[in-house]
Amino acid sequence: MKKIALLTLAAIATMFLSTALLADVQSLRGDALDTMAKKPADLKLVNVKGGIERSFKLQPPMVPHEVDKYEVNLKNNGCMKCHSEATYEKEKAPKVGDSHYEDREGKVLKTISSRRYFCNQCHAPQVGADPLVQNNFQGAK
Repeated sequence: MKKIALLTLAAIATMFLSTALLADVQSLRGDALDTMAKKPADLKLVNVKGGIERSFKLQPPMVPHEVDKYEVNLKNNGCMKCHSEATYEKEKAPKVGDSHYEDREGKVLKTISSRRYFCNQCHAPQVGADPLVQNNFQGAK
């Protein structure tokens, strides 16, 4: 019983001590850690006409527009309203790659493969944020 009481007191003391120590810690953007969860990031998505340059070979293309209101779930894929075989020319958008219409064995399907259905697993929108640290990375040209 004494061991349980001592362990409980030690856990409570550790919580209070760690909270006090974290009060002065800041994020790389300069925010105090205790305020980060309370306020949403004030970052705007980047809209880039013509797309975003890739950083390495075979990188999935980045999304050059906002996608906040796009619905991608089991019944609906908002991306396909513009990027499908039937609509991409009218919408002046890039067509989904042919590889997205193949199954694991390479058989061509009439609709997008379930392996490639959730676009935002690979294709990410870009945020116009200043770099957190100095960076001289140059991607593949």
